[in-house]
Amino acid sequence: MIKAVLTGHSRGLGAGLASELLKRRIGVLALARGASAAASAEQPLLQAVAVDLADTRKLADWLAGPALGDFLAGSRMVLLINNAGMLQPVGPLALQDPAELARAVALNVAAPMMLAAAVVAARPAGVDTRILHVSSGAGRRAVPGWSVYGATKAALDHHARTAAEDGLAGVRICSLAPGVIDTDMQAEIRAADEQRFPQRERFVALKREGGLSSAEDTARRLLDHLLSATFGQAPVADLRELDIR
Repeated sequence: MIKAVLTGHSRGLGAGLASELLKRRIGVLALARGASAAASAEQPLLQAVAVDLADTRKLADWLAGPALGDFLAGSRMVLLINNAGMLQPVGPLALQDPAELARAVALNVAAPMMLAAAVVAARPAGVDTRILHVSSGAGRRAVPGWSVYGATKAALDHHARTAAEDGLAGVRICSLAPGVIDTDMQAEIRAADEQRFPQRERFVALKREGGLSSAEDTARRLLDHLLSATFGQAPVADLRELDIR
């Protein structure tokens, strides 16, 4: 069977991805700080694990255990979807809290890279393995107030480019910008102080004018691409620019 490791499944795009994976009868190992054992009881194909992905020591300890390898055993295809991420701290350098900045880098960069390495090491030998980083257009163009968020997404883009150059047999990787989605993160953006985030009004207008994609539709299209024969041909891509039928 196909098995997927998914981060940040409890809301937004992550919740849409979890639902879509389960509809396709794909086993899911869902990692999130607020994971609930009750979710696993309701969905036999879902194993929810509570782990703070922004705590690199705790994540490393969990990865050193048997849970990941046990989950991946017997799979015919392995998926890793690095979806979890945080927007804060927002604002110019003088207003950025160093502790919050460190947490953002840990969650947005260290955790996806740690999971990518661990999944490739733990997968059954020779199994088709596909790694998808959920990136952002903010990693490809400068957005005032988003120096931390943009830099962390740019790091994922370059990680995918470089990992692809390694040419590891059976491994495909892509850092994919999914577009602007109607999630809690968008609500957070619209609630931002305009002094910290000068482009706030643009996102308010997107919501007002119906310019946001739904999490459910984005999840469906993202998984269509992840499972397609063309996945990984471009290590950095934008979902809006792909021909997905």
